[in-house]
Amino acid sequence: MIEGLASFQNVFKIPELKRRVLITAGLLIAYRIGAHVPTPGIDGHALARVFDQAQNNLLGMVDLFSGGNLRRLSIFALGIMPYISASIILQLLTVVIPSLERLAKEGEAGRKKITQYTRYGTIVLSIVQSLGIAYGLESMRPDGVAIVTSPGWGFRLLTMVTLTAGTALIMWIGEQISEKGIGNGISLIIFAGIAVRLPSAVAASYTLISNREMSLFTFVIIVGAMVLVTAAVVLMQEGQRKIPVQYAKRVVGRRVYGGQSTHIPLRINTAGVIPVIFASSLILFPATLTRFAPHPWMQAISDALSPGRLTYTVLYMALIVFFTYFYTAIVFNPIDLADNMKKYGGFIPGVRPGKKTAEYIDRTLTRITLPGALFLALISVLPDMLIRGFNVPFYFGGTSLLIVVGVALDTVRQMESHLLMRNYEGFLKRSRSRSGAFSRT
Repeated sequence: MIEGLASFQNVFKIPELKRRVLITAGLLIAYRIGAHVPTPGIDGHALARVFDQAQNNLLGMVDLFSGGNLRRLSIFALGIMPYISASIILQLLTVVIPSLERLAKEGEAGRKKITQYTRYGTIVLSIVQSLGIAYGLESMRPDGVAIVTSPGWGFRLLTMVTLTAGTALIMWIGEQISEKGIGNGISLIIFAGIAVRLPSAVAASYTLISNREMSLFTFVIIVGAMVLVTAAVVLMQEGQRKIPVQYAKRVVGRRVYGGQSTHIPLRINTAGVIPVIFASSLILFPATLTRFAPHPWMQAISDALSPGRLTYTVLYMALIVFFTYFYTAIVFNPIDLADNMKKYGGFIPGVRPGKKTAEYIDRTLTRITLPGALFLALISVLPDMLIRGFNVPFYFGGTSLLIVVGVALDTVRQMESHLLMRNYEGFLKRSRSRSGAFSRT
């Protein structure tokens, strides 16, 4: 405990890291303030009744990723999901469209161009989704009370402009956190939206226990399950497969270079929680649109994609596995790694340098990614299914736990890298001393 406090104090001894932490905190506070600015023309009490009746279905899932903004229909009601959806679409198109693929390989200039396309796509998706929400709100009448006080194109246009501007502002906040803060801007925004609801989740659970709608024994079991899930996420996030690498000795002038042994740390879950966020965004986008459509077949699609349904569960797990492999392939290139090793005289014992090394690394990474992908998929759906069986509030689910724990680990890891670069003790000192518990050679 004392060592952890000392490491936290070290953060404020480094001017650059202190500035990054304060910028991140300030931007997240601004985001939470904006979450309480309502969209005009809405009866907030009537809208709250809709979400009280739908906290464990599709609307509850959308509200979870918007940080509770959809429940209040604040200016940030769409959350960051349009940006994530646009990013997914651009990354998929980069694989199939040669011009975008060439653009992605042009370095910083190409990445800036793709980022610009992503921003345009975010605005288009925000307009479409905000218009669908406006139509849907006009048709909702919980207990006979209209949610929209003055329906019509005036309300629809106002909602489109307000929600689209809110999403653009969130997108800007996320980019500023990634560039000038401690990184992972988009993930931290989702993390903040989920974490801020923890006190209300505890209060809601206390109310259920007081009203005898849920027993204290059941609550203890749920808390125990959360602890086990958290421990499992930490183990999987820190788990590695170490590939030994030997560097041959090279004589340059009178100096001898190389000759040492090292390893390549291949993480079991290279993609982190990104596949969960991507899969949730992709499955929620069509479901959100169909939710507000009056056609019966559109409503059938919405019901099939609601959390708890078999169709939703199977599709959600399949998307998580797909995006785990997809994102791992984007961030980790075995061919480039093999070429760099060959360039500097490195080789894996028993494997020929070059193409054979790339194939060996790719085969190993494919094998160890499978248990990581299956773990993410199971943890995302299994607790949610158990929670619905015990009538526990939705935000105790596996998806929210995965995101909170995963983003927290990545953030701590980034802060630790800043500390270690300046010869300070990091947050994960103990875990490093017991690295054998989290790795496999």
